[in-house]
Amino acid sequence: MESQFPIQRIIDDAGQIVDETKRDALTKELALQLFTHMNRIRTFDRKAINLQRQGRLGTYAPFEGQEAAQVGSALALNDTDWIFPTYRDHGATLTFGADMVRTLLYWNGRVEGCVPTDDLHIFPPAVPIATQIPHAVGAAWAEKRKGTSAVSVAYFGDGATSEGDFHEGMNFASVFQAPVILFNQNNGYAISVPIQKQMHSETIAQKALAYGMPSVRIDGNDAFAVYFTMQEAVARARNGQGPTLIEAVTWRFGAHTTADDPSKYRDQERSRDRVDPLERLEQFMRTQEFYDETEIDAIRKRHQTEVEEAVKAMEAFKPPAIDDLFDHTYATLPADVARQKTAYLTARGN
Repeated sequence: MESQFPIQRIIDDAGQIVDETKRDALTKELALQLFTHMNRIRTFDRKAINLQRQGRLGTYAPFEGQEAAQVGSALALNDTDWIFPTYRDHGATLTFGADMVRTLLYWNGRVEGCVPTDDLHIFPPAVPIATQIPHAVGAAWAEKRKGTSAVSVAYFGDGATSEGDFHEGMNFASVFQAPVILFNQNNGYAISVPIQKQMHSETIAQKALAYGMPSVRIDGNDAFAVYFTMQEAVARARNGQGPTLIEAVTWRFGAHTTADDPSKYRDQERSRDRVDPLERLEQFMRTQEFYDETEIDAIRKRHQTEVEEAVKAMEAFKPPAIDDLFDHTYATLPADVARQKTAYLTARGN
Protein backbone atom coordinates (compact mmCIF):
# COMPACT_ATOMS: atom_id res chain seq x y z
CA MET A 1 0.00 0.00 0.00
CA GLU A 2 2.94 2.36 0.50
CA SER A 3 3.53 2.13 -3.25
CA GLN A 4 -0.10 3.11 -3.87
CA PHE A 5 0.15 5.98 -1.40
CA PRO A 6 3.67 7.38 -1.77
CA ILE A 7 4.63 10.37 0.35
CA GLN A 8 4.21 13.45 -1.82
CA ARG A 9 6.48 16.44 -1.37
CA ILE A 10 7.32 19.69 -3.12
CA ILE A 11 10.68 20.48 -1.53
CA ASP A 12 13.18 17.95 -0.21
CA ASP A 13 15.01 17.90 3.12
CA ALA A 14 17.56 20.40 1.79
CA GLY A 15 14.90 22.82 0.60
CA GLN A 16 15.36 21.99 -3.08
CA ILE A 17 12.29 21.90 -5.36
CA VAL A 18 11.40 18.35 -6.38
CA ASP A 19 7.93 19.03 -7.85
CA GLU A 20 8.49 21.34 -10.79
CA THR A 21 4.75 21.72 -11.43
CA LYS A 22 4.56 23.98 -8.36
CA ARG A 23 7.67 26.09 -9.03
CA ASP A 24 5.79 29.21 -10.14
CA ALA A 25 3.50 29.01 -7.11
CA LEU A 26 6.42 28.96 -4.64
CA THR A 27 6.59 32.71 -4.28
CA LYS A 28 8.52 34.77 -1.74
CA GLU A 29 5.22 36.06 -0.37
CA LEU A 30 3.94 32.53 0.35
CA ALA A 31 7.27 31.34 1.77
CA LEU A 32 7.46 34.32 4.10
CA GLN A 33 3.85 33.87 5.19
CA LEU A 34 4.49 30.22 6.07
CA PHE A 35 7.76 31.06 7.83
CA THR A 36 6.15 33.85 9.84
CA HIS A 37 3.38 31.66 11.20
CA MET A 38 5.68 28.71 11.83
CA ASN A 39 8.18 30.84 13.73
CA ARG A 40 5.36 32.44 15.72
CA ILE A 41 3.90 29.17 16.95
CA ARG A 42 7.34 27.70 17.69
CA THR A 43 8.14 30.75 19.82
CA PHE A 44 4.85 30.20 21.65
CA ASP A 45 5.48 26.46 22.05
CA ARG A 46 8.96 26.83 23.53
CA LYS A 47 7.80 29.54 25.92
CA ALA A 48 4.89 27.39 27.08
CA ILE A 49 7.25 24.51 27.91
CA ASN A 50 9.45 26.87 29.93
CA LEU A 51 6.43 28.23 31.78
CA GLN A 52 5.33 24.71 32.71
CA ARG A 53 8.80 23.87 34.02
CA GLN A 54 8.66 27.01 36.16
CA GLY A 55 5.27 26.09 37.62
CA ARG A 56 3.53 28.95 35.80
CA LEU A 57 1.50 26.74 33.43
CA GLY A 58 -0.22 23.40 33.75
CA THR A 59 0.72 20.17 31.97
CA TYR A 60 1.36 21.12 28.36
CA ALA A 61 1.34 19.25 25.01
CA PRO A 62 4.25 20.40 22.78
CA PHE A 63 4.06 20.29 18.99
CA GLU A 64 7.59 21.24 17.90
CA GLY A 65 8.34 19.42 14.64
CA GLN A 66 4.75 19.59 13.47
CA GLU A 67 4.64 23.31 12.61
CA ALA A 68 4.54 22.78 8.84
CA ALA A 69 1.55 20.46 9.14
CA GLN A 70 -0.41 22.81 11.37
CA VAL A 71 0.41 26.09 9.64
CA GLY A 72 0.16 24.77 6.08
CA SER A 73 -3.26 23.30 6.72
CA ALA A 74 -4.75 26.23 8.65
CA LEU A 75 -3.57 28.83 6.12
CA ALA A 76 -5.61 27.14 3.39
CA LEU A 77 -8.89 27.90 5.20
CA ASN A 78 -11.30 30.83 5.18
CA ASP A 79 -12.54 32.68 8.24
CA THR A 80 -15.98 31.11 7.83
CA ASP A 81 -14.64 27.54 8.05
CA TRP A 82 -14.60 25.28 11.11
CA ILE A 83 -11.63 23.85 13.01
CA PHE A 84 -11.94 20.88 15.37
CA PRO A 85 -8.55 20.53 17.10
CA THR A 86 -6.99 18.07 19.48
CA TYR A 87 -5.00 19.18 22.52
CA ARG A 88 -1.89 19.39 20.29
CA ASP A 89 -3.29 21.62 17.56
CA HIS A 90 -3.06 25.05 19.14
CA GLY A 91 -0.45 25.84 16.48
CA ALA A 92 -3.21 25.45 13.89
CA THR A 93 -5.77 27.40 15.92
CA LEU A 94 -3.31 30.26 16.54
CA THR A 95 -2.62 30.38 12.81
CA PHE A 96 -6.36 30.40 12.13
CA GLY A 97 -6.79 33.39 14.44
CA ALA A 98 -7.26 32.06 17.98
CA ASP A 99 -6.36 34.49 20.76
CA MET A 100 -2.94 33.77 22.26
CA VAL A 101 -3.88 34.88 25.78
CA ARG A 102 -6.93 32.60 25.80
CA THR A 103 -4.74 29.75 24.53
CA LEU A 104 -2.41 30.23 27.51
CA LEU A 105 -5.40 30.40 29.84
CA TYR A 106 -6.55 27.02 28.50
CA TRP A 107 -3.21 25.47 29.44
CA ASN A 108 -3.56 26.99 32.90
CA GLY A 109 -6.83 25.17 33.41
CA ARG A 110 -9.03 28.22 33.01
CA VAL A 111 -12.54 27.90 31.61
CA GLU A 112 -11.98 31.14 29.69
CA GLY A 113 -9.42 29.28 27.60
CA CYS A 114 -12.16 27.20 25.99
CA VAL A 115 -13.99 30.26 24.68
CA PRO A 116 -12.97 30.88 21.06
CA THR A 117 -12.53 34.24 19.40
CA ASP A 118 -16.05 35.52 18.78
CA ASP A 119 -15.93 35.61 14.98
CA LEU A 120 -14.19 32.27 14.42
CA HIS A 121 -15.52 28.70 14.43
CA ILE A 122 -12.99 26.95 16.68
CA PHE A 123 -14.26 24.00 18.69
CA PRO A 124 -12.73 23.55 22.18
CA PRO A 125 -9.70 21.19 22.05
CA ALA A 126 -10.64 17.52 22.24
CA VAL A 127 -8.68 15.61 24.88
CA PRO A 128 -10.59 12.29 24.48
CA ILE A 129 -9.13 10.67 21.39
CA ALA A 130 -11.11 11.02 18.12
CA THR A 131 -14.30 12.41 19.66
CA GLN A 132 -13.95 15.61 17.61
CA ILE A 133 -14.14 13.75 14.28
CA PRO A 134 -17.92 13.08 14.29
CA HIS A 135 -18.42 16.65 15.52
CA ALA A 136 -16.44 18.01 12.56
CA VAL A 137 -18.39 15.87 10.12
CA GLY A 138 -21.68 16.98 11.66
CA ALA A 139 -20.73 20.65 11.40
CA ALA A 140 -19.74 20.17 7.77
CA TRP A 141 -23.01 18.42 6.99
CA ALA A 142 -24.92 21.24 8.70
CA GLU A 143 -23.13 23.81 6.52
CA LYS A 144 -23.99 21.75 3.44
CA ARG A 145 -27.67 21.63 4.42
CA LYS A 146 -27.64 25.40 4.99
CA GLY A 147 -26.22 25.88 1.51
CA THR A 148 -23.03 27.67 2.58
CA SER A 149 -19.54 27.14 1.17
CA ALA A 150 -17.95 26.61 4.59
CA VAL A 151 -15.87 23.49 5.21
CA SER A 152 -14.80 21.75 8.37
CA VAL A 153 -11.43 20.31 9.38
CA ALA A 154 -10.90 17.55 11.93
CA TYR A 155 -7.33 17.34 13.25
CA PHE A 156 -6.23 14.04 14.79
CA GLY A 157 -3.20 11.88 15.39
CA ASP A 158 -2.36 8.38 14.24
CA GLY A 159 -3.71 6.84 17.44
CA ALA A 160 -7.16 8.24 16.70
CA THR A 161 -7.50 5.96 13.68
CA SER A 162 -7.75 3.02 16.10
CA GLU A 163 -10.89 4.51 17.66
CA GLY A 164 -14.47 3.85 16.64
CA ASP A 165 -15.21 7.57 16.31
CA PHE A 166 -12.73 7.77 13.44
CA HIS A 167 -14.53 5.08 11.46
CA GLU A 168 -17.99 6.40 12.30
CA GLY A 169 -16.91 9.87 11.19
CA MET A 170 -15.38 8.53 7.98
CA ASN A 171 -18.51 6.58 7.14
CA PHE A 172 -20.87 9.47 7.87
CA ALA A 173 -18.71 11.89 5.87
CA SER A 174 -18.65 9.54 2.91
CA VAL A 175 -22.36 8.65 2.94
CA PHE A 176 -23.48 12.28 3.16
CA GLN A 177 -20.58 13.68 1.12
CA ALA A 178 -19.92 16.20 3.85
CA PRO A 179 -17.50 19.05 3.04
CA VAL A 180 -14.94 17.96 5.62
CA ILE A 181 -11.19 17.39 5.55
CA LEU A 182 -9.94 14.69 7.89
CA PHE A 183 -6.41 15.88 8.60
CA ASN A 184 -4.21 13.26 10.20
CA GLN A 185 -0.81 14.15 11.64
CA ASN A 186 1.01 10.84 11.75
CA ASN A 187 3.94 11.40 14.09
CA GLY A 188 4.51 7.69 14.56
CA TYR A 189 3.41 7.35 18.18
CA ALA A 190 0.17 7.36 20.15
CA ILE A 191 1.81 8.50 23.39
CA SER A 192 4.24 5.59 23.88
CA VAL A 193 2.72 3.13 21.39
CA PRO A 194 4.43 3.02 17.98
CA ILE A 195 2.20 2.93 14.95
CA GLN A 196 3.26 -0.65 14.11
CA LYS A 197 1.60 -1.82 17.34
CA GLN A 198 -1.69 0.02 16.84
CA MET A 199 -2.50 -0.92 13.24
CA HIS A 200 -1.51 -3.52 10.66
CA SER A 201 -2.19 -1.42 7.57
CA GLU A 202 0.89 0.16 6.01
CA THR A 203 -0.58 3.65 5.75
CA ILE A 204 -3.38 5.70 7.23
CA ALA A 205 -4.31 7.08 3.80
CA GLN A 206 -5.39 3.63 2.61
CA LYS A 207 -8.14 3.53 5.25
CA ALA A 208 -10.17 5.87 3.01
CA LEU A 209 -10.53 3.14 0.37
CA ALA A 210 -13.13 1.31 2.44
CA TYR A 211 -15.27 4.45 2.50
CA GLY A 212 -14.94 5.41 -1.17
CA MET A 213 -13.18 8.58 -0.15
CA PRO A 214 -10.20 10.27 -1.85
CA SER A 215 -7.03 10.35 0.23
CA VAL A 216 -3.42 11.41 -0.06
CA ARG A 217 -0.20 10.85 1.88
CA ILE A 218 2.13 13.82 2.12
CA ASP A 219 5.36 14.94 3.75
CA GLY A 220 3.96 16.73 6.78
CA ASN A 221 7.25 18.55 7.33
CA ASP A 222 7.06 20.19 3.90
CA ALA A 223 4.97 23.33 4.46
CA PHE A 224 4.34 23.75 0.73
CA ALA A 225 3.12 20.17 0.27
CA VAL A 226 0.72 20.60 3.18
CA TYR A 227 -0.57 23.97 2.00
CA PHE A 228 -1.25 23.01 -1.61
CA THR A 229 -2.70 19.59 -0.73
CA MET A 230 -5.03 21.24 1.75
CA GLN A 231 -6.02 23.86 -0.81
CA GLU A 232 -7.04 21.14 -3.24
CA ALA A 233 -9.03 19.24 -0.63
CA VAL A 234 -10.79 22.42 0.51
CA ALA A 235 -11.67 23.32 -3.09
CA ARG A 236 -13.21 19.87 -3.65
CA ALA A 237 -15.22 20.18 -0.46
CA ARG A 238 -16.49 23.64 -1.36
CA ASN A 239 -17.48 22.43 -4.82
CA GLY A 240 -19.68 19.66 -3.44
CA GLN A 241 -17.21 16.83 -4.07
CA GLY A 242 -17.21 15.60 -0.49
CA PRO A 243 -14.57 14.69 2.09
CA THR A 244 -10.85 13.98 1.84
CA LEU A 245 -8.51 12.11 4.17
CA ILE A 246 -4.99 13.60 4.35
CA GLU A 247 -2.17 11.73 6.05
CA ALA A 248 0.62 14.18 6.89
CA VAL A 249 3.67 12.13 7.90
CA THR A 250 5.58 14.12 10.49
CA TRP A 251 7.57 13.79 13.73
CA ARG A 252 7.11 15.25 17.20
CA PHE A 253 10.57 16.25 18.41
CA GLY A 254 9.80 16.28 22.11
CA ALA A 255 7.58 14.60 24.64
CA HIS A 256 3.92 13.70 24.27
CA THR A 257 3.28 16.14 27.12
CA THR A 258 5.44 17.78 29.77
CA ALA A 259 4.43 14.86 32.03
CA ASP A 260 6.02 12.37 29.63
CA ASP A 261 9.56 11.03 29.10
CA PRO A 262 9.89 9.92 25.45
CA SER A 263 13.30 8.34 26.06
CA LYS A 264 11.46 5.53 27.84
CA TYR A 265 9.85 4.29 24.63
CA ARG A 266 11.70 5.71 21.60
CA ASP A 267 15.24 6.47 20.52
CA GLN A 268 15.60 10.23 20.86
CA GLU A 269 18.53 10.16 18.43
CA ARG A 270 15.87 9.87 15.73
CA SER A 271 14.73 13.38 16.62
CA ARG A 272 18.25 14.70 16.10
CA ASP A 273 18.36 13.02 12.69
CA ARG A 274 15.07 14.56 11.53
CA VAL A 275 15.07 17.65 9.35
CA ASP A 276 13.47 20.57 11.14
CA PRO A 277 10.48 21.82 9.05
CA LEU A 278 11.34 25.44 9.85
CA GLU A 279 14.99 24.99 8.90
CA ARG A 280 13.92 23.26 5.67
CA LEU A 281 11.79 26.26 4.74
CA GLU A 282 14.65 28.62 5.60
CA GLN A 283 16.95 26.60 3.35
CA PHE A 284 14.45 26.93 0.52
CA MET A 285 14.25 30.68 1.05
CA ARG A 286 18.04 30.99 0.95
CA THR A 287 18.28 28.87 -2.19
CA GLN A 288 15.68 31.03 -3.92
CA GLU A 289 17.27 34.24 -2.59
CA PHE A 290 14.09 35.03 -0.63
CA TYR A 291 15.89 35.16 2.72
CA ASP A 292 16.53 38.63 4.13
CA GLU A 293 18.44 38.40 7.42
CA THR A 294 17.22 41.77 8.66
CA GLU A 295 13.60 40.93 7.86
CA ILE A 296 13.81 37.49 9.51
CA ASP A 297 15.43 38.91 12.66
CA ALA A 298 12.65 41.48 12.91
CA ILE A 299 10.03 38.74 12.63
CA ARG A 300 11.68 36.71 15.40
CA LYS A 301 11.91 39.72 17.71
CA ARG A 302 8.28 40.64 17.03
CA HIS A 303 7.12 37.15 17.95
CA GLN A 304 9.20 37.07 21.10
CA THR A 305 7.63 40.34 22.19
CA GLU A 306 4.12 39.14 21.31
CA VAL A 307 4.51 35.95 23.33
CA GLU A 308 5.99 37.73 26.36
CA GLU A 309 3.12 40.23 26.35
CA ALA A 310 0.57 37.40 26.10
CA VAL A 311 2.17 35.71 29.12
CA LYS A 312 1.92 38.94 31.11
CA ALA A 313 -1.74 39.31 30.17
CA MET A 314 -2.45 35.69 31.13
CA GLU A 315 -0.75 36.03 34.50
CA ALA A 316 -2.52 39.34 35.20
CA PHE A 317 -5.92 37.74 34.57
CA LYS A 318 -8.35 37.91 37.46
CA PRO A 319 -8.40 34.83 39.75
CA PRO A 320 -10.80 32.06 38.69
CA ALA A 321 -14.29 32.05 40.16
CA ILE A 322 -14.75 29.14 42.54
CA ASP A 323 -18.28 28.73 41.19
CA ASP A 324 -16.72 27.48 37.93
CA LEU A 325 -15.76 24.26 39.72
CA PHE A 326 -19.24 23.53 41.01
CA ASP A 327 -22.04 25.28 39.18
CA HIS A 328 -21.90 24.19 35.53
CA THR A 329 -22.35 20.42 35.61
CA TYR A 330 -25.78 19.97 37.24
CA ALA A 331 -29.00 21.97 36.97
CA THR A 332 -29.34 21.46 40.72
CA LEU A 333 -26.27 20.73 42.80
CA PRO A 334 -26.39 17.27 44.42
CA ALA A 335 -26.18 17.38 48.21
CA ASP A 336 -22.62 15.99 48.39
CA VAL A 337 -21.32 18.53 45.86
CA ALA A 338 -23.14 21.33 47.67
CA ARG A 339 -21.45 20.23 50.93
CA GLN A 340 -18.05 20.27 49.22
CA LYS A 341 -18.63 23.79 47.97
CA THR A 342 -19.78 24.98 51.39
CA ALA A 343 -16.78 23.36 53.07
CA TYR A 344 -14.40 25.00 50.62
CA LEU A 345 -15.95 28.44 51.03
CA THR A 346 -15.92 28.05 54.82
CA ALA A 347 -12.22 27.12 54.76
CA ARG A 348 -11.57 30.19 52.61
CA GLY A 349 -13.46 32.36 55.10
CA ASN A 350 -16.13 33.27 52.54
